[in-house]
Formats: sequence, C-alpha cells, structure tokens
Amino acid sequence: MSACASVSGAAEPAPAAAPAQTPEWRLVIHGGAGVIVRGQMTEEAEAAYRAALLASLEAGAEILRAGGSALDAVEAAVIVMEDDPLFNAGHGAVFTAAGTHELDASIMEGSQRDAGSVAGVMRVKNPIRAARAVMEQSEHVMFAGPGADAFAEAQGLDMVDNTYFNTDRRRQALERVLEERARTAADRHGTVGAVALDVNGNLAAATTTGGMTAKAAGRVGDAPLIGAATYAENGVCAVSATGHGEYFIRVGVAKTICDRVKLAGESLEQAATTALDEVAALGGDGGVIVLGAGGAYSFVFNSEGMYRGEISQSGASTAIYRDE
Repeated sequence: MSACASVSGAAEPAPAAAPAQTPEWRLVIHGGAGVIVRGQMTEEAEAAYRAALLASLEAGAEILRAGGSALDAVEAAVIVMEDDPLFNAGHGAVFTAAGTHELDASIMEGSQRDAGSVAGVMRVKNPIRAARAVMEQSEHVMFAGPGADAFAEAQGLDMVDNTYFNTDRRRQALERVLEERARTAADRHGTVGAVALDVNGNLAAATTTGGMTAKAAGRVGDAPLIGAATYAENGVCAVSATGHGEYFIRVGVAKTICDRVKLAGESLEQAATTALDEVAALGGDGGVIVLGAGGAYSFVFNSEGMYRGEISQSGASTAIYRDE
C-alpha cells in the first residue's frame, strides 16, 4: 500500500508516513477485515474484489472532485458496496439463524457531529440511505427494527422484500454454521465503510453491514453505534471500523481513536493501534480506517487481511493482504 498504509499486529508493519502535501480531498474505504490470506483466493476473485473497491472509490471521488461534500461521498461509496454481493452489506448480506437478513448502518458528519443510524432493518434496499434520513429528517439519531423500516418507507426510500438480500454463497455459509455449530472468523466479519475529507475541510464517516452469520434475531453489532464503528469530528479525524462487533462496542473503538488523537496528541496510527490492542486483549479482532483533518490516513488491523483502498487527486490504490 502507498503512503500512510500500516497494519497492526504484523511481524513487520509498514511505516506510516504523512502525505507530501495536504490533499484537497481524500476518500478511504474498507470492505471488511478477516482471514484473507494470499494464496487462498483465486486470481478471478481477487480481481473482482479490487474492481469492486475501485468502483466504490470512484463513486465517492466523483463527488469530491466536483467540490461536493464528504457526507455525500461516503454515502455514495458505501452504496456501491451495499449493491455488490461480494460484500456483507445490502445485497449479499449474511443470513440470521432464522434464515432472514437484519441490516445495520450508521453515518456521521464532522462539522456539527450530526449522526444517524438504523439497526435490524429488513426491507430497506440501501440501509445507509436510511441512516442518513434518520440524521436529516428526524430529531433522533437511531431507529431500530420495524420502526426503522417504517421510517425509511415514509421517507420514500427504495424498499425490497427481504429475499432481495439472498445469495447462494451466504446461504451455504449459514447452513455450514448451523450444522457445525461454530463460526469461523469470516462468519463474524464483513462490515464495509468509508471516511472522507472534502475541499471545505469537512470530515464524514459511514459504516454498513449485514452482521454476523447465523446471528440471533435482534442481535446488534457495532456498525450502527456511533462511537463504536463510526465517528467523525472536524479538525480531528473520521473512523469506520470492521471486525467482531461485540468487542468494538466494549472498547468504543471509533470514539476512542478520535479522542486519543484529539486529547493525547497521538498519530492516527498510534491511536488506532492502541484501540485495537484493547480489542485484541479482550479476544476480538478486526480493523479500522482513519482519516485525519489534514488528509493523512491509516489502515490498521489485527486480522489476516482487510479489503481497503484510498483515492485523492493524486490517484487511487487498493489492497487486500497484510503485506501490501
């Protein structure tokens, strides 16, 4: 990976480095962290993931190049991944133990720290749109369950039957987990997210997920929780997290990172590494993308790999494995 890329927990982590000059804008994304090992993925699958990451980056970059907002950019970037069955978000979300889908999403902008989220939606085609609607069209921050679906429908968002989210790959994963009564690391991961800086210096973050394979009905992870998976504050940083949600909630990963940057003066990488070390100490794993107020960014993860990428006026890059 290029400048500022780093990993946590690797034997020889890549050094972080500040960009040569402050970018006018930047977008950083992730498509989930987990056991992603070179040699265990076909060339075709790797190419498909890299193409999907680039499509997500370009969707957000198109907005930022035109002087648009960081908020619009992160929403656009994650919608691409919600619509792509490669990712555990939207179409392609994992199944609950009951054979349905319950999706979570959150979004936050850094100027006023406005935020919105939804948990356990079952009929919203793009949960991130519902999260933004909560932020902008209600007095609340979070809606859950049938109430969240009803609110989204009342706002005129695209609604679908729950079967829209079905894919054969995810059904096979559900059947395996139910039969073996055990989850692999991959079954616990799959959140996608984005963070952005626009030409006006505004930061934003978004996170969206289908959750954990064979999760119990009503289970909520970190993705819709402001401060756990998602956080943005102008002048400080924006964060989106992915991993074993129960541990990210207990550490309050996203807010912990921004507070360490803001109050302790730590670098993005230092703050993220400390937060993920706390997650690891409790037994969890995963990763974060962090974007600073000046455009510096960092990828930090203690899992085997993380689908990730970044784009600015200088160009775009993607990575999957730990050693990139």
